[in-house]
Amino acid sequence: MNGSLDFLNMIKAQAKTATVKKVPATDINAALHSEKKSVSAGVGGLIAVIDTETNWHDEVMSLGVALADSQSFRCIDKRYYIFEPEDHVGGMYSAVLNKCDVRPLKCDRKRGMTDLREYLLTNRVSKILAYNAKFDLGHLSELVDFEWFDVMRLAAYRQYNSAITDDLPLCKTGRLKTNYGVEPIMRMLSGNARYFETHNAVNDAVDELKIVELLGHPLAVYDCARI
Repeated sequence: MNGSLDFLNMIKAQAKTATVKKVPATDINAALHSEKKSVSAGVGGLIAVIDTETNWHDEVMSLGVALADSQSFRCIDKRYYIFEPEDHVGGMYSAVLNKCDVRPLKCDRKRGMTDLREYLLTNRVSKILAYNAKFDLGHLSELVDFEWFDVMRLAAYRQYNSAITDDLPLCKTGRLKTNYGVEPIMRMLSGNARYFETHNAVNDAVDELKIVELLGHPLAVYDCARI
């Protein structure tokens, strides 16, 4: 696995933009300070899976976090941010910004990222996983001091993904030549041919965590996917 991966061109499908209803400043402050206690962790501690969605200016407009036990990869908490005014610009997936079961924290990026760092540090999270993590890390300079790992670098390889069959088009390295985005990999691992990404950042973070669980590798194996 030497050298950079020939990442799949994951161009996101067009969706209608939608205006996000603003939350009063008092609600934002209450939300940001409502939960400062650490989540109960297992013996191995906690990890975070992060996903982002960007606007038409390639700015992060939403960020989802799935907090998980680092051994079982069971999701034990979720957090969701919508950044203002970046969300007002609109983006490919503005229509689904609020289509999730987590109340978003709507605030400016500085306040949101400060809260996120405190959330991760309070829960003693040092490792962040993401699918095509180079993209997310490239848009989240506030989190460069955490350890980042790319789930795709395992999911796309026959050596690490037992659901990849020999009849699929593979590179000599064992990597799939095509169709190794979240959607086809989740369908492959879960057996659910009807699975579709919602392209809501917190929903997608949970789905990417599920891929980690289905791959079945202990966290130590992800050392080869460090970025």
